[in-house]
Amino acid sequence: MAVFSAFGAGVEPLLTAVAAGTPGFAPVERFDVGTRRAKVAAAALGSPDLERELIRVIDEVCDFERGGTRLFLAIHGDPALARQPASGGTEAFAARIAARCGLAGARAYTSACVAASTAVADAAALIAHGRAERVVVAAGYLVEPDQYALFDAGRALAVDGRVRPFSTGRGGLLLGDAVGAVVLEAAGAPRAAEPLARLAGWGRGGDAYHVCKPRPDGLGLARAITDALHRGGLQPSDIGYVNAHGSGTKQSDAAETAALYAALGTVAGEIPVSSTKSIHGQALEAGALLELIVTIAALRAGRLPVNAGFLGADDDCRLDLVLEPAAVPVTHALTLNVAFGGANTALLVGAP
Repeated sequence: MAVFSAFGAGVEPLLTAVAAGTPGFAPVERFDVGTRRAKVAAAALGSPDLERELIRVIDEVCDFERGGTRLFLAIHGDPALARQPASGGTEAFAARIAARCGLAGARAYTSACVAASTAVADAAALIAHGRAERVVVAAGYLVEPDQYALFDAGRALAVDGRVRPFSTGRGGLLLGDAVGAVVLEAAGAPRAAEPLARLAGWGRGGDAYHVCKPRPDGLGLARAITDALHRGGLQPSDIGYVNAHGSGTKQSDAAETAALYAALGTVAGEIPVSSTKSIHGQALEAGALLELIVTIAALRAGRLPVNAGFLGADDDCRLDLVLEPAAVPVTHALTLNVAFGGANTALLVGAP
C-alpha cells in the first residue's frame, strides 16, 4: 500500500500523526478562502498534481507484472474537465491512469464517501469468486476550491478549525488531501509478496432515507457491519478497534453510534473507537481508502489512532473513544464509511 496525505508521502508520517493525535489542519494556501466561513483544511504543502500523485502511488505498489491486472479507481472527477470540458469524464480519466501505469483497463467509482470502500469490496468479491487473481484499488482527492466552496456554503465545515468526532460541541467536517493505492490479491497467488493484512470481510447497506441526512437509527450501516462480520465468521467480541466514519457532524455521529449498538450490541460500548478524520480530514471519494490504509498500519503497529478534538462526552455517542495514544495489540478491526444518499460500507481487516 502507498499513500499521500497532508503529512506528505508515505504511510509512516500518517501513522505517526494519527497515533499521536496530531491534526494536520492548517490555513488553506492553495486557493483563496478569504470569503469563506471556514479557513483551514488538511492539505499538503504546495500544489500537488492529482494525476501525477496517482501514478506515483500506483507505481509504488505494483511490484509485479501488470499486464493482466485491472485498476479500480475512486475519484471525484476528471481534473481536466474544468479546463477541457471534452476530456471524457471520470471513466476516461481512470482509463488514462491505467494506461499510463501499464494496467489492463479500469473502472471508475464516484459514489461519494463510499467510493473507495465500494471499489475494495468489488475487488474482493471478484477475487473471492475466482474472477480475478489481483486488483489494484486506488483513490485520489486533493482539496480544491469548488468542493470547498460547496461544503462551506452548506455550513458543513467546522469554523473553529477542528474536527471533533463524537464530542459535545462538534461543529462539522474539514476537507483533506488523500491519494492512495493498495493491491488486493488472492491468498494463493503465485508470488512471494508478504501480505500486509487480510481483508476478512466486507458489507454494504443502503438507507434510502434522505439525500444527505443519515437515518437516525443507523440501520443501513448496521446491516453493513453485520454482513462484514458474517462474511468473516467473527463475533462482535472479536473486534479490537473500529475506525469510525466519524465526520464530526451532530446527526451523523449519533446515527453511527446507533448503528454500532444495533450491529454489535452492548459490546459496542467496550470496543476502542476513533475517527481518523479528526487528524487527516474528509477526503471525499478517496477517504475510505485512506482510512483503510490507516487501519492496516495501526493494526500492524499495535497503535490505536487517537480521536482528536474531543471536548466532552455526548449522551448520543456513548463509545469507548481513544483519547490518548495507546499501544494495544489488535487482530481484527473495522473501518466504516457512509455517504450522501444513504450508502454505507464496512470493511473488516485482520492480521495476515
